[in-house]
Amino acid sequence: MKMKNKLSLNKPKKDYIAIIPPFAWLVLFLLVPFFIVLKISFSESLFGQPPYSPLIQFQDWILNLTLHFESYVTIFTDSLFIRAYLSSLKMAAITTILCVLIGYPMAYYIARSKESVRNILMLLVILPFWTSLLLRVYAWIGILRNEGLLNNFLLWLGVIDSPLEIYRTDIAVYIGLVYTYLPFFILPLYTNLLKLDQTLLDAAYDLGAKPFSAFLNVTLPLSMPGVISGAMLVFIPTVGEYVIPELLGGTDTYMIGRVMWDQYFTDANWPAAAAVAIVMILILLIPLVIYQMNQTKLFKENN
Repeated sequence: MKMKNKLSLNKPKKDYIAIIPPFAWLVLFLLVPFFIVLKISFSESLFGQPPYSPLIQFQDWILNLTLHFESYVTIFTDSLFIRAYLSSLKMAAITTILCVLIGYPMAYYIARSKESVRNILMLLVILPFWTSLLLRVYAWIGILRNEGLLNNFLLWLGVIDSPLEIYRTDIAVYIGLVYTYLPFFILPLYTNLLKLDQTLLDAAYDLGAKPFSAFLNVTLPLSMPGVISGAMLVFIPTVGEYVIPELLGGTDTYMIGRVMWDQYFTDANWPAAAAVAIVMILILLIPLVIYQMNQTKLFKENN
């Protein structure tokens, strides 16, 4: 009995020790930068180094805390910022939907392929990550511009009489976003589909279900956690994307990442840029909280 009690007392201590490194990592690289940006967002823009006023001042034995809300008021009253947020959310949502429509059949086909072929197909999905994002986006510029590869090929086939205006449009941005973030959707969904119990499909076939009916009633519901995880991995970084809209989009393609860049480096208004970042983080927390609540609900139902 004494031996068992010693083991039960030592086990929780080992569990606490095991979770210290990931929590320390989150605090150091997530919470600390977040609070630094939050502090800057409540400052006043100044000409100097640093280009913002301090929040706390201690002078003549008096501690003063000054919070400036001008940046947040500007964000919620200026149509430029509101339009940028709405445009970013719209483009991220459309990109996520396109990744779901394109990526689900790809992940399903890879998961149902033979193991030797499956590894090759997964390598082809991961292969773009071996090159720089900038190089891949510049490659799309060479493909989509008026005298680029795509227009020259279509003109050679006789499909079109004049070059298509794709470069510097929202269509080019969507192409770049889907191409870049499609692997982020395929990988978690592929892992989920690979773990599905094949006996459930065999049972559905034995009961007379057709392949499409078995897919809708068995495979699709069981693969939804992978779909949601992949959609989150696409939607969240797409909202704050800067490189792809800047290189492939036109002057009217205004996303929140570009607004943030302009505030930081063009206008040197660090408080406004920090406030833009804080509001964007709060907006992105909403789908994360909803996803976590759904995962908790499913876990309770299954247990």
